[in-house]
Amino acid sequence: MPSLSRLLTRSAKPASIQRDSLRVTLEDGCEIEVLRVRDPRARRIRLSVSERGARLTLPLRASLASGDAFLQQHRAWLAAQIAAHGEALPLQRGVTAQLPLRGQSRPLRWESGRFSHVREDADGALVFVSPDHAGPTALQRALREFYEAQARADIGRWLPAYLPGLPRPPRRIRLKSMSSQWGSLAPDGTLNLDLSLVLGAPWAFEYVLVHELCHLIHADHSRRFWQAVEARCPDWRASREYFRVHGRRLKADLHALLA
Repeated sequence: MPSLSRLLTRSAKPASIQRDSLRVTLEDGCEIEVLRVRDPRARRIRLSVSERGARLTLPLRASLASGDAFLQQHRAWLAAQIAAHGEALPLQRGVTAQLPLRGQSRPLRWESGRFSHVREDADGALVFVSPDHAGPTALQRALREFYEAQARADIGRWLPAYLPGLPRPPRRIRLKSMSSQWGSLAPDGTLNLDLSLVLGAPWAFEYVLVHELCHLIHADHSRRFWQAVEARCPDWRASREYFRVHGRRLKADLHALLA
């Protein structure tokens, strides 16, 4: 049995994660910002790139100089990852001239109005209406609402064709920003889909919907599950390849526009 003094001894406070940023110049002369994180859980120096940008993770024992040297040694790799994610720009009133939607870059026109909203013209162009004084938060909220409405319209067209073959319908469908996954099915039957899907090719978006619906039939990724997917989406392999090539850029674009 542990002694009373040991039980009453205050345990050492775990080291906290420390964050700062630094700028690095790539071989093409482009300067980017890298988030530097000193993480007590890290066991080695690690460089990563996601839709949120570049990140250099350092364990507690690593010096800043060793981290900087590691970053310089991997500049070529970093440039390739940045290129794969695209050069997404934040949403700016009167500056942003196009928006991604359904695998295309749609021209965008800005107009003044009483409240912020986005609409689609008959010719496929997008119109962003907003007050002249609207801030970034209001613009981002309006764009998110537009993307969610477009995604739900697509789901509403596709879903009826697949419901008859399911043991039960999904409890509800939620659209949200997902860091790595494209979709998931919760134990209660809630189907989650990544909002950035509406930025990409519709046929790839539909595959993700089919994939998650098939989990209502088979909860695993067994051979029977993939047979159910292929019966409903014969070209599912092409969709997976699409996300391998374009997936990072879709997530990066959504994050840059709405974060």
